[in-house]
Amino acid sequence: MSMRTLDDLDVKGRRVLVRADLNVPLDGEKITDDGRIQASVPTITALTGAGAKVVVCAHLGRPKGQVTAKYSLRPVARRLGELLGQDVAFASDVVGDSARGCVESLQDGQVVLLENLRFEPGEESKDDATRRAFAERLAGLAELYVGDGFGAVHRKHASVYDVPQLLPHAAGGLVVAEVEVLKRLTQEPERPYVVVLGGAKVSDKLGVIANLLTKVDRLLVGGGMAYTFLKAQGHEVGRSLLQEDQLDQVRGFLDEAAKRGVELVLPVDVLAAVTFAADAEHEVVDATAIPADREGLDIGPRTRELFASKLADARTVFWNGPMGVFEFDAFAGGTRAVAEALIAQTGSGGAFTVVGGGDSAAAVRRLGLPEDGFSHISTGGGASLEYLEGKTLPGLAALEA
Repeated sequence: MSMRTLDDLDVKGRRVLVRADLNVPLDGEKITDDGRIQASVPTITALTGAGAKVVVCAHLGRPKGQVTAKYSLRPVARRLGELLGQDVAFASDVVGDSARGCVESLQDGQVVLLENLRFEPGEESKDDATRRAFAERLAGLAELYVGDGFGAVHRKHASVYDVPQLLPHAAGGLVVAEVEVLKRLTQEPERPYVVVLGGAKVSDKLGVIANLLTKVDRLLVGGGMAYTFLKAQGHEVGRSLLQEDQLDQVRGFLDEAAKRGVELVLPVDVLAAVTFAADAEHEVVDATAIPADREGLDIGPRTRELFASKLADARTVFWNGPMGVFEFDAFAGGTRAVAEALIAQTGSGGAFTVVGGGDSAAAVRRLGLPEDGFSHISTGGGASLEYLEGKTLPGLAALEA
């Protein structure tokens, strides 16, 4: 069954609960990357423009059912208002007196943001009845529901999974766009199909690697997870990030790739540093000969060229995870090189390129690269990975029901 969209809802004069993904990084009250807030604007604008009374709900961080000042969405309400060009009321609770009062005073075309959903234990409860009871209170604030928080659709949480079962519902524009992209990556993608995986841990990507080995032509592995692959091949990785308990699994991946004819490409050189720090002394060394007292913090110049060459004929690319510690300028070059290779292939090569959310999307913005240089930048790293793993995502299942 396909998802209903905003076009299928008559929203004029009605209270619409929008589950957005506003889980942005904060430095105190300063938002350091507002990409997810920006991504939520088109759906909210479409609703206000159609005369809806918009009640936005979202989570921030992991307060674990406790009211925690540093996880308040108040700074997000201010930024959302700036982007929408109108005041956004802020409820100081989720389903209490403040929320009800704010919702009752809404006029057509106005917006309120509720406080952090995860301040309520019911939002993430594993107990169906507890979660459902909270969902009923949340649903009671509105007449219609729009699921637009793609970054949370893989969670079986009250606002994502239970509320759409209680109200007439539709998917927001962001979720519709994300699902279309993921279908394009999984259903007869144009070839060569290349996946670039990075980030710290192999364990975070076990399922997606296993599934992608049946679908892709080439798999490029960088970032911290590459050292477990190098170690699995029998190489010294020094003090680099290593998941010893994943070595057997990774050897299995190497064998499976060889058996299926998937080209699995690992770093050939790395920047090996004496310590984990922005100004750490470092040198370029062969990936097969990392000194015992050093740790790899980025892919080296030959690997950057190698990875770019392996992307040069790609027609479809999915990239998830940085190639090194991009937060440190000295170790951002590998991530930049991959991003620039993707941008080049999107433009002159006409490839369909997807940046799979999370740290990769943050890196693109931090490095000042043009977001429109890629075909799509996802707002949900975890959700994208679980979809590509072949899992059923509870939030999408609820919207399709």
